[in-house]
Amino acid sequence: MHVFHMHYWFSPRRTLRIAAGLAALAGAAALRAEGLEKAVMYLGWRAEPEFGGFFQALNAGIYKKYGLDAVITVGSPQTNSQIILSLHKADFIEGSTGDAINYLRQDIPLVTVAAMFQKSPRVLIAHPGQGSDTLEQMRGKPILIGAQGLTTVWPFLKARYGFTDDQVRPYTFNEAPFLRNPAAIQEGYVTEEPFTLAQLGVPKPVVILLSDHGYQEYAMALVTNQETAERRPGYVQRFVNASIEGWYSYLYGDPAPGNRFIQENNPDMSPEQIAYSIRAMRDTGMVDSGDAKRLGIGAMTDERWGSFYRTLVESGAAPAGLDVRRAYTLRFVNQRVGQ
Repeated sequence: MHVFHMHYWFSPRRTLRIAAGLAALAGAAALRAEGLEKAVMYLGWRAEPEFGGFFQALNAGIYKKYGLDAVITVGSPQTNSQIILSLHKADFIEGSTGDAINYLRQDIPLVTVAAMFQKSPRVLIAHPGQGSDTLEQMRGKPILIGAQGLTTVWPFLKARYGFTDDQVRPYTFNEAPFLRNPAAIQEGYVTEEPFTLAQLGVPKPVVILLSDHGYQEYAMALVTNQETAERRPGYVQRFVNASIEGWYSYLYGDPAPGNRFIQENNPDMSPEQIAYSIRAMRDTGMVDSGDAKRLGIGAMTDERWGSFYRTLVESGAAPAGLDVRRAYTLRFVNQRVGQ
């Protein structure tokens, strides 16, 4: 399961992995294109369709159209994107509402400038025919959940739906424990695990998208340094606009340019998995539902940010008293770009 946008509380990272990531970015930054402004984006995960709009903007020439010599570097789960951005080894990373609130509480000067996913892809998955068709029915049953989920969505599920800690089983991104126990439930992403489980013999699992049940987090958000947003607003605006156009093109045009990047950088990603992920993003309205329908992809609102922060406070996942408005800016979005 991809964990690109759920780094609420930091964990120790492997120094060698970080060093390798920094070296790759340094090499990328050395490249120059005549008449174009350099823009480096770092993604702390393998190339997958969940990043497809950015890859589309790169390979379809959309960043160049906006005067940007863009470089997208993909990393690994062991690298810390926030450190790379803070050290100005990249200009943009991806994140989430939760990441932004975490940066705020640690007084890290990063700011979210757009949210490509109106819905988090987080889901709970159950075997069919086991009476686990709703969140209420999942109370008291074993749930496989990862370490990051325990500090993010788990407090929400406990506070909102009455889940209890004795339900928790460790999820190591291996489906074998779920497959062995028909009563088990596991976390995942709507774009990934349902496809994998179908290949493993569970063709129609119960899939509950948590964003449709009160977990209103923005995901696949564009994050930059506050200094960059304040001193180079035109540059940030161009990168945001080009990325938005890339997402429209990837979802509703020919996704071949973006898919080419994925297959070149992650050959384990099959065409079938890519097609499934794109379809899941479309079908769930992950990118262009809610406010994005009227304000365009990338949309954010004060109300949505405030509501999610209150959810975290009420569930005990974040402290009260933070000025959440410092975590983001609406300056670069809600302009109906690409519509």
